[in-house]
Amino acid sequence: MTLGRLVDGLDRRGHKLTIIRPSQRHESPRCTVTQRLAGEQIRLPGIPMPGYPQLRIGLPARARLIRTWKQRRPDLVHVATEGPLGSSAISAARVLGIPVTSSFHTNFDQYTRDYRLGWLKPLVASWLRRFHNRTLRTFVPTTDLRDRLAVEGYLNLRILSRGVDTALFAPDRRDAGLRASWGAAPDDLVVVHVGRMAAEKNYPLLFRAFEAIKAVEPRARLVLVGDGPMLATYQRLHPDAIFTGFYTGINLARHYASGDVYLHPSYTETFGNVVTEAMASGLAVGAFNYAAAREFIRDGQNGLACAPADEATFIANAVRLAREPELRRACAQAGRTTAQTLSWDAVIDGFERDLIQARDEYRSPPEVAGAGPANALSPSS
Repeated sequence: MTLGRLVDGLDRRGHKLTIIRPSQRHESPRCTVTQRLAGEQIRLPGIPMPGYPQLRIGLPARARLIRTWKQRRPDLVHVATEGPLGSSAISAARVLGIPVTSSFHTNFDQYTRDYRLGWLKPLVASWLRRFHNRTLRTFVPTTDLRDRLAVEGYLNLRILSRGVDTALFAPDRRDAGLRASWGAAPDDLVVVHVGRMAAEKNYPLLFRAFEAIKAVEPRARLVLVGDGPMLATYQRLHPDAIFTGFYTGINLARHYASGDVYLHPSYTETFGNVVTEAMASGLAVGAFNYAAAREFIRDGQNGLACAPADEATFIANAVRLAREPELRRACAQAGRTTAQTLSWDAVIDGFERDLIQARDEYRSPPEVAGAGPANALSPSS
């Protein structure tokens, strides 16, 4: 979603973009070049992500990228996601003397714990740091993450925050018929969560928090929107929860706005767009003081937030939002007001300025001493 916003925004500002990405399993392997929305897309081979076969990750493609960029030289390469394809893009750009920037997209080092590979964390952390320090800029979504990565030795960090579409995600999308389909009467409490159902998202805490809510609000309903590798497991373990499947656009906005409380138990992701989408939709949010919640939630004013990993307080906050309708309404209204200040245009304007600055500051790396920068912005990823 974020990458789509950035691509469309840069296109509207007159930049020409090419998106290079792995093909996904639902796409025809016969068509490798497509024109959709803003910019051309080049699809390369990929393999299923370990532990998450629904998504495919890109394979190394250094030689292919060098050939492609020799024929049509970009003025700047932006690597949006860490991985083998992104790493080979950095190498190819450096060989050709093309400026390259990157985004810190995922806390892969922290995810090793959730997949029982904690012993790999130092190796993954070291690889990520080297990956990003080979680029002219590393964009991160929050000041908290920027400060943490700076301590860990990351260089040239810049903020690339996230906006929220407050016309799409809005309280007036509340749908009484949808709520009725969940078995919720007009005055019943509905707790909503939107996300990828994977081990690192801390769903067991969400289910424990909802059980505490049920103890004080027996008619409360839990609605889970999304897909992921743990979906079948959670459906089996929690048959009373409502699993809607994956939605986007207006359908997703309807699901948000038809709830009353949004609980966000994760504290490993880099941002969490769902937090600001829920705030924009008029839900009272309970979360950890981390990532998007740390940036935008003021505890007790526009939501409830507690220290990361303080699960007892997280559950207590969930119960407060369930039992105290005045607090719930106040947080929901103030959260909507906060979300209305988060403009995508401002985010994209800042990203554009940083990319142009990186291009203009660029000096050829040792591999291609003497090569000069190009003269127009055309980011690829």
